[in-house]
Amino acid sequence: MTGLEFRVPTLFDYVATFAWAWSGALVGIHKRFDIVGVFVIAMLSSTGGGLIRDGFLLHRTPSLLTDHAYLPLILAATILMSLFARGLSHLPGADSWKKLVDLIDAIGTPAFALIGMQLAQDQGIPVPGVLLVGIINGTGGGLLRDVVVGDVPALLRPGQFSSLSLLAVCVLFQVLTREFRVFATQAALITVAAYFVIRVLTVRFN
Repeated sequence: MTGLEFRVPTLFDYVATFAWAWSGALVGIHKRFDIVGVFVIAMLSSTGGGLIRDGFLLHRTPSLLTDHAYLPLILAATILMSLFARGLSHLPGADSWKKLVDLIDAIGTPAFALIGMQLAQDQGIPVPGVLLVGIINGTGGGLLRDVVVGDVPALLRPGQFSSLSLLAVCVLFQVLTREFRVFATQAALITVAAYFVIRVLTVRFN
């Protein structure tokens, strides 16, 4: 299977959606929003990148409206995070919750980037455009979430290199599938793992 034939397993999409919704709910709870506000931030986090991808770049109906699983996943993440909110409020250190959000995002970001690259490839977009769509899909939700709640986005914080790290692993995926003919699902797992390790190191050492 080549990169052009790559299909993201449905599980990748759902895990990424739940992870981003979980981190969005955590941010909403930290900001002391009510349950509706927490749900809105969770939905924006988990689907914001896809809305930008579909509405502005690929001109297609947003997946939020066509896949019946998205809203239940977001709602479940909101409820679960609300149940654990009391314990999370006692995290040591002023920035501990931000680090936890960054680590949760490190799971969903590369998975969403892969989904964006797949959809861009399906429309015959050249590789540079495929990479751009992947990066926007991977980082868009977090960017919108942070802007709405008044935080400096991780994309812009010094010492984090989140966008450069994502670009590196997206290029890695393209090289593995196109040049080395690595089975696409294996290349996707390598991509997600590589990004997670990089983000753990950047969060840990800033």
